Amino acid sequence: MGKPIVFIPSRIPNAEAVIRYLSDDADVDYRDVEELLGEEEFYQGLERADGLMAYSRNKIRATQLERAPKLKAVCNIAVGYDNLDLDALTARGIAATNTPDVLSETTADLAFGLLMSTARRIPEADHYVKSGQWHGWLPSLMLGKDVFGATLGIVGLGRIGQAIARRAAGFQMKVLYNNRTRISNEEQQGLTYVSLDELLQRSDYVLLQAPLTSETSGMIGARELSLMKKDAILINTARGGVVDERALIEALQEKRIAGAGLDVFEQEPLPQGHPFLSMPQVVAVPHIGSATVQTRSAMAMKAAANMAAVLRGERPENLLNPEVWRR
Repeated sequence: MGKPIVFIPSRIPNAEAVIRYLSDDADVDYRDVEELLGEEEFYQGLERADGLMAYSRNKIRATQLERAPKLKAVCNIAVGYDNLDLDALTARGIAATNTPDVLSETTADLAFGLLMSTARRIPEADHYVKSGQWHGWLPSLMLGKDVFGATLGIVGLGRIGQAIARRAAGFQMKVLYNNRTRISNEEQQGLTYVSLDELLQRSDYVLLQAPLTSETSGMIGARELSLMKKDAILINTARGGVVDERALIEALQEKRIAGAGLDVFEQEPLPQGHPFLSMPQVVAVPHIGSATVQTRSAMAMKAAANMAAVLRGERPENLLNPEVWRR
């Protein structure tokens, strides 16, 4: 009887080390490609697989699972898992895992970088220089907003949110937060818990880091945006679906808020002609929160460790559906 098969349908950093790590427990079907596999090619790999290592772009629903008779584990190379139908996986006894912790600091770097870039209009200024428009110093050229000493409101204070708050402390920002649960040592961390409405009303920068769930879907809509200051900036490094994108576009077009820094969108990639693409007050980047060589390599290795544990009959460290282990 051969070894179990682990299917990795996309390129991963440090692939040789990951494959070597898994080799004692599995044969690895690795596809060294950047783009998504075609549907049939993906299904052909899935049908043979005992384990799947997936990115967030790989949607695993009941339909896909019907073509995966041997599957024992789906190990996301991501902390978010809205691409997985956990109910369908659990019903079939398939373990699901993610990769928390390893990407928190890197994603916080990106979030704070987006805040700085939007506040100080850095991409806009870069384009201004490189397109030959800069002809000399002007008193009102590229005036932005101060970050030092400003008020930052963080919606969703998990690991990444707390890492962002630590960066804000270095800028002596006043940090408000809203979360499902209060943080026990909030005073020591310089954090103030407030309602979502109060956070929106008081913050110079509103930073979204809440997971996408049925409760958070569309949580920032027209009403919430209307509560923000006219010179406030919205930063979203969570998931595109937590914001009503049409309402955000209207708020920006009507100058009811000053700008937005966005790493995530309702539809990815953004379609041609999308309003964000022509808005200078919007800094848009292509879902790169964890995109460093070191972090993506660590994420892939953590996913591999979760996979190896399942194949050995051991409970994986980052199990999302513990019900499958209690059976």
